[in-house]
Amino acid sequence: MLWIILAVLIALGLFAVYAFNRLRRVDIGAQEALGGIDVQLTRRADLIPNLVNTVKGYAEHEKGVFETVTAARAGAANAAKSGTVAEKAAAEATLDHAIIDVLAVAEAYPDLRASANFQALQTELSDTENKISFARQYYNDAVSTLNRLVRTIPWLLFAGVAGVGAREFYAAPDGQQVPPAVTF
Repeated sequence: MLWIILAVLIALGLFAVYAFNRLRRVDIGAQEALGGIDVQLTRRADLIPNLVNTVKGYAEHEKGVFETVTAARAGAANAAKSGTVAEKAAAEATLDHAIIDVLAVAEAYPDLRASANFQALQTELSDTENKISFARQYYNDAVSTLNRLVRTIPWLLFAGVAGVGAREFYAAPDGQQVPPAVTF
């Protein structure tokens, strides 16, 4: 009888260690996925000065647009460093609007649209937007897995001990569910 009790206690102890480690691994995975969004947002923010400088040569009188882009880029960089998921989404929306404004300025300058530098930057921005989309989806998948674990038995019994809780999903800010229309 003593051996049975001892075997059950050992099995419970091993399961507790497994549950703790699994919850921590999934939480770290969600944290890393959020970092992936930060990497892509930073990449996009780093491309913006090149886009602005390319357009600026053609549109010196559009100074307000460039100041807005600079402020939006700084906000996105700050949110990527230390913001919450909601702050990151809001900063991303502001930067999206600023990029659209720069592209609208470019629309007024046919020579600029034909420039190889401008076309290369547009390609990079498009590629970056795709990577941001993928990073958002990857993060939401990781959060879904984590949230499912911390809200179901037996994992929820160990969530507090592991210091793991549900995370919020990365949702596009209002007005960002539909891609912006930019025409040339």
